[in-house]
Amino acid sequence: MPASKIKELKVKDLIANINLKKLKIKTSDDAKPCCTIIGQDRAVKAIKLGLKVNSRGYNIFVTGLTGTGRSTTIKQLIEELNAKEPKLMDVCYVNCFKDPDYPVALTFNAGIGRQFKRDIDYMINTLRKSVPKVFISEDYKSRRNRIAADFEGRQKKILEEFEQKMTESGFVMVQMQVGMNVRNELQPLVDDEPVPMIRLERLVKEGKFSQNRFHELEGKRERLMREMGQVEVESKKLALKLEEALTKLDFDLIAPLVIDKVGVLKKKYPGERVAEYLDRAQEALVSDLDRFKEARPRRGEEEAPAFRKKEPFEEFVVNLILDNADNKRVPVVVENSPSYRNLFGTMERVVDRFGYWRTDFSRIKGGSLLQASGGFLIINALDLFTEPGVWKPLKRTLTSGCLEIAGYDPFYHMAGSGLKPEPIPINVKVVLIGDRRLYSMLWSYEEDFRKIFKVKADFDHITDLSASTLREYVSFVKKIADSDELLPFDVSGLEEIASFGSRLAGSKDKISTRFTVIADMIREAAFCAKDRKARLVTREDVRSAVRNRRERLNLIEDKIQEMIDKDILLIQTRGKVVGQINGLSVYDLGEYRFGRPTKITVRTSVGRAGVINIERESDLSGPIHNKGVLVLGGFLRGKFAKTKPLIMSASICFEQSYSGVDGDSASSTEIYAILSALSKIPIDQGLAVTGSVNQYGEIQPIGGVNEKVEGFYDVCKAKRLTGKQGVLVPIQNVNELQLREDVVEAVEKGKFHIYPVATIEEGIEILMGMPAGKELKRGGFTKDSVYDVVDQALDELARQYKASAQDTEKNGGKKNAGKEEKTEEKKG
Repeated sequence: MPASKIKELKVKDLIANINLKKLKIKTSDDAKPCCTIIGQDRAVKAIKLGLKVNSRGYNIFVTGLTGTGRSTTIKQLIEELNAKEPKLMDVCYVNCFKDPDYPVALTFNAGIGRQFKRDIDYMINTLRKSVPKVFISEDYKSRRNRIAADFEGRQKKILEEFEQKMTESGFVMVQMQVGMNVRNELQPLVDDEPVPMIRLERLVKEGKFSQNRFHELEGKRERLMREMGQVEVESKKLALKLEEALTKLDFDLIAPLVIDKVGVLKKKYPGERVAEYLDRAQEALVSDLDRFKEARPRRGEEEAPAFRKKEPFEEFVVNLILDNADNKRVPVVVENSPSYRNLFGTMERVVDRFGYWRTDFSRIKGGSLLQASGGFLIINALDLFTEPGVWKPLKRTLTSGCLEIAGYDPFYHMAGSGLKPEPIPINVKVVLIGDRRLYSMLWSYEEDFRKIFKVKADFDHITDLSASTLREYVSFVKKIADSDELLPFDVSGLEEIASFGSRLAGSKDKISTRFTVIADMIREAAFCAKDRKARLVTREDVRSAVRNRRERLNLIEDKIQEMIDKDILLIQTRGKVVGQINGLSVYDLGEYRFGRPTKITVRTSVGRAGVINIERESDLSGPIHNKGVLVLGGFLRGKFAKTKPLIMSASICFEQSYSGVDGDSASSTEIYAILSALSKIPIDQGLAVTGSVNQYGEIQPIGGVNEKVEGFYDVCKAKRLTGKQGVLVPIQNVNELQLREDVVEAVEKGKFHIYPVATIEEGIEILMGMPAGKELKRGGFTKDSVYDVVDQALDELARQYKASAQDTEKNGGKKNAGKEEKTEEKKG
């Protein structure tokens, strides 16, 4: 390695400095279980605002990465509010006797709805038992019989008088069969035998019966028929009067019972809407007393048969769809499946005996919105917006404060009900949990969203690494160990868990708040300790758990490494080559990321094409990578073309890359390769480079620095370490370096090196073994420096280009002159 002013990073620069000795604990058992929310002060303040402000529209949208404690935080903050006595309500749907298609919603204080339902059921059951007993009592029977006998006597008298007239006139009543029916007919007596008038008319024509006698009988028959019609009318009037008298008897005996029962309920439940319902229920009961006769107990039974029991009185059922009698705390409902039915409720339908779908108020069912009334409803935002027909009704409900329950009928033409229940007033806070991208889309494209979800609680995935945060981390380990009955952690194990959290955060002065991942690592480390029959979880157990996790997920990484080992993927880790350099890239598989080197080559030639991005020309380059290539073009022009044009063509290629390239972390790497190709100065292949660059040659930070360093180390180790290999990283990324223990050990022993660089010039000295050079005031660069050699090479390319252009112009002129001579000869 050439002598250089650039210092290598030491072991202390490669790991997080976490020391728990100040906490004065020996194991996690010495700490108290975590009962606070770690590192989410901003989100907690926002959530508290949303929970405590009762104005409409202050619903909460929670954003952040999965596993940062979003759901846990919300539940914990709601629990703090539960110290106050909640003001909850019960909701009942009852029949609208005026129009059954519009069920009425009655609201009560919590617990009263259940009492009301029980009292209505008791009243109906009592009436169903007591009223039929009245109908079978001796007093009722005797009074009914007297009324019936009186009307029967009057009717009998009318009939006797008519029969007497009929007898005196010589007629009798004969029943004639007409089809399936029987008809009464008046026939005269001739020789004491009834004879039909049609027969007598035939006898008159035959001269066997007197015509005068026939006309006399015909006249009497017509008078009797008129009188018989009057008798039938009178009989019907008497029957109607009898029915009215019996109905009045029933009313006089039963109505006081009903009115008394209803009156008791009206006193118990004072309220205009309840009183109105009870009045209509009373009116319906006393106006149709036959329903009690239908439910009359049979002999040996105390009440009606089961199959007839409910039918006559189902319109008096109370449908208690929200019962908070047993709730002493604010309801917190987590809806994991926010379908229309689960959120808003539905109206169940049944098929009647005619094959039609039907429903009624007793089949109305509430959903989670109603269950959460007076409290909080927590929903995953992505689940909500992927369910059909849910967002708009939810928007209307939160805007109006009223819940409308309606059946969701994608096949509405098959539904046979036009039921429209009365809307229910509700007071509910909705908490949506989603990601930032979804929130931004809703905020931009859904105007009503801004009015409904006024509070955004943004959960951060990292927090500052401090003594208090470490103490909370230890408490979190204690909480998980207690809840899952795990082995306790010693100090080294606790420090390693904190180091894992710091690496997950991507910075030495930060620590991760993705506690789902941290909790999984705690469980897996405890398993490793238990597997070796230890009593405490140590640092080595945590490292074993990390290695085991990596082995579970790094199949693709091993396959790529196998191709490198077999020289299928061509990577050099020793020697020097002109115009070739090892770049570093990160493969992101979602749950696992790893780094591997990529060979980047550059070929230069005479021309004016500038920097040619082969990846872009083959449609394999992303927009950020394209930008990086344009930036390095700006660097070259600013460094070498201030007083002259930049005459060159340089093609850049990511060798054996077939799936696309994006990102600008290789832009500095590409500059080194271009400078090497122009100057013919070789680059040390034992070094790999990562880092973005600006047009002034300043190295800029990149992502995935740990994975990139470890990836190149793994390749060097597989090809045998020489003690001269290493990685150039941006100096800004030093604070993010938290490498594996085997990499740190190799650096400590001098087998692997990590160089922080701030400028292109610093990287040139390390990679090419000679100074980059400084720009002189008179022009040019320091003699025998890399920049000086490059500048001379560019001048040579410019001279060659100019000479080539002159030759082309000269040869082109000779050809044109030859053509003109030939033309003149042809003319001559």
